[in-house]
Amino acid sequence: MQPDSLKSTNLSRRDWLQALSLGTFGLASSPQLFAQTSEAAQSLPPLNRFPRMMQDYFVARVREIEAASVKRKFAFKTKADAQAYVRDVKAKIRSCFGPMPAKTPLKAKVTGKVERDAYTIEKVIFESRPGFLVTSNLYIPKNRQFPLPGVVASCGHSNNGKAGDTYQSFAQGLARQGYVVLIFDPIGQGERLQYVNEKLDSKIGNGVQEHLYSSNQQLLTGENFPAWRAWDGIRALDYLLSRPEVDPKHVGLTGNSGGGTMTTWLCGLDERWTMAAPGCFVTTTRRNLENELPQDSEQYPPKMLALGLDHDDFIAAMAPKPVILLTKERDYFDVRGSEEAYARLKHLYTLLGAPDNIAIFTGPTGHGYSQENREAMYRFFNRVTKISDAQTEPALTLEKDATLQCTPRGQVSELKSRTVFSFTSEKSKALAKQRPRLQGEALIAAVTSALKMPTATGKPDARILNRVTRRQYPTKDFTAYAVETEPNVQAIVYRLSDAPHYSRPLTGQKRAVLYVSHLSGDAELREEPLLRELLASESNASFYTCDVRGIGESLPNTCGENHFFMPYGNDYFYAGHSLMLDQPYVGQKTFDVLRVLDWLKFYGHTEIHLAAKGRGAIPATFAALLTDNVVQVTLKHALTSYTDIAESEQYNWPLSCLLPGVLAKFDLPDCYRELEKKKLRQIEPQGAISAQK
Repeated sequence: MQPDSLKSTNLSRRDWLQALSLGTFGLASSPQLFAQTSEAAQSLPPLNRFPRMMQDYFVARVREIEAASVKRKFAFKTKADAQAYVRDVKAKIRSCFGPMPAKTPLKAKVTGKVERDAYTIEKVIFESRPGFLVTSNLYIPKNRQFPLPGVVASCGHSNNGKAGDTYQSFAQGLARQGYVVLIFDPIGQGERLQYVNEKLDSKIGNGVQEHLYSSNQQLLTGENFPAWRAWDGIRALDYLLSRPEVDPKHVGLTGNSGGGTMTTWLCGLDERWTMAAPGCFVTTTRRNLENELPQDSEQYPPKMLALGLDHDDFIAAMAPKPVILLTKERDYFDVRGSEEAYARLKHLYTLLGAPDNIAIFTGPTGHGYSQENREAMYRFFNRVTKISDAQTEPALTLEKDATLQCTPRGQVSELKSRTVFSFTSEKSKALAKQRPRLQGEALIAAVTSALKMPTATGKPDARILNRVTRRQYPTKDFTAYAVETEPNVQAIVYRLSDAPHYSRPLTGQKRAVLYVSHLSGDAELREEPLLRELLASESNASFYTCDVRGIGESLPNTCGENHFFMPYGNDYFYAGHSLMLDQPYVGQKTFDVLRVLDWLKFYGHTEIHLAAKGRGAIPATFAALLTDNVVQVTLKHALTSYTDIAESEQYNWPLSCLLPGVLAKFDLPDCYRELEKKKLRQIEPQGAISAQK
């Protein structure tokens, strides 16, 4: 989702994504992709004959989920049906976001006041978690009889958070009409940067870049960033309701873009809201996926798709309370999906006897909380609260960022606020103390549970791909197979040979080497020294390489041109959807390796030397642990441990390599110890900062 800070620059979507990648995660600027390659080899682009495979796979999965959900929703016939559905989605949302922490003292402090003609702005800092500071502005109308309706305002992805022009605008506009408004800085924005340098700037990039960096790491300890962001909103509501100026019978919520996301999630997470206006977010997950729109990690709640939830379900959890969906005709959040969500909600609200409590407004322009959408929100809230009959926005005077700052120099780091990373590291250490040292069957069970792989059925089939010549491999010939591991998902396997072979693998040889590639078996066959070493040392074995899904020959060409390595690129895109499906990408890739091993076993290869490099070493490690026909393991540039990532402020392993909740159960060293029984050899293990892309 495009940060607000870039909207005014008129960047194209492609330019924006390229700008987003600069200087983040150590990915876009890391060393060259492959070490020491010949000039001729460099001139050969890696083979990539299945670039749409992952997009088609995920679209099919999400379409199936959506179709079942829509069929159910429109089958409701009575008010009792609708009420049962609302109860059901509330329970699913709680499961999706997980248990929230215990509420602790807010320790709110007013650090300053700004007096204006129609309202006062109080600069408020509170703790949403112990030591975790939230900076906010409380707009209190003047010359009004209290208590007044209150509104929590959730910011989108503006670098300056609550001081962003559009966010100041609606906070002022509401205050001038008689609303008490609390607007707070999101994590990683405004005064709440998490990775601060000596100049009080972000070391990795504001907003979405800090979100992704914090979020990916959190997953290892079982935390999820959507819940952390939502918790700030719940605690903001706690503070707002603590103020005597606020009428608890009228408490609304609004926000746009990333703030529209949090408005949507919060509708389903707290029952105290009495009205809401999410802007430029509510559509359908299918539309976002089909349109190849990567989103912030806060917009990928774990298990959401697995539980059958979509954006409209979070609004449904609030039904039949008044909600208006604010959309834009030219938004990249597809208005067609917004209309589909509205139709589902209209059916529900009608059964609940409140058809007028759900509304939709579509502004004519592009993404943003523009004046016409703000005015639609004012009119809707005013209809509910009767606080004002204003139809248009009052005259506004925007403040400078410094005027609204709650901290002396604009960052909570100066006040020794804790960071998200500090919580992640602390939890990782606590989990390590209580985690048993698993081995044998107990370890296998824990790994299997964490990977959440599908059930294997039957012998994998394989296509024999058309011949490609002159690839400069270390053998004279090769055969390429597309081994179907799931319906419409292929792992690409190359069988090396010194004689032409355009058929199924030969039987009769027990020993085989299977090399799981880092990024491309085709490229690594030309460039990777380990492969040549294995070919020499295993001269009597059959030799195969394997590209698991999403790399090599199925490296996606989606989400823009050459976006695989970008923080918001297609590799992240599918890893995020895997989280929502509750099937980790690492588990899917491990399943590919296991199915290829099953395929090799059918042709008599029952003694496998499994080798892998870099990213491929993670699924290879798990596969080696889970199958008996692997008798030897060689790993190059394997990740040392997930603990190293969780406890290092800087890391560069991507989301697609991370396993949610793993550190509550086991860590990679447990697997490596077990694989010593299979002659494990490690070559140049890599810590949190990998030397390779």
